[in-house]
Amino acid sequence: MLIVMANQTQPINALLEDSLKEPEIGITDRFRWHATPVGIAALWSSAQSPSTPPFEDAIKEGLQVGLDLSREEKEFHQVTQGLVLLFHS
Repeated sequence: MLIVMANQTQPINALLEDSLKEPEIGITDRFRWHATPVGIAALWSSAQSPSTPPFEDAIKEGLQVGLDLSREEKEFHQVTQGLVLLFHS
């Protein structure tokens, strides 16, 4: 079962990594924001890594760049560039 799940996330990780190479749509204290084909990606940019995915922080900071993410589905991914919180419908 774990192998299947890992294989399913690989295409998303590759897509996110490609999308994160594009210019961001906004920057806040702890995130760089990117529009991707699968949703809004919040790339963690703070020096200290969080112990759990900081979804509430991202929702609050998203408002600073005009994004209301409070009703979106959310998931996290670890990619080459770091921790990505992904918000999608």
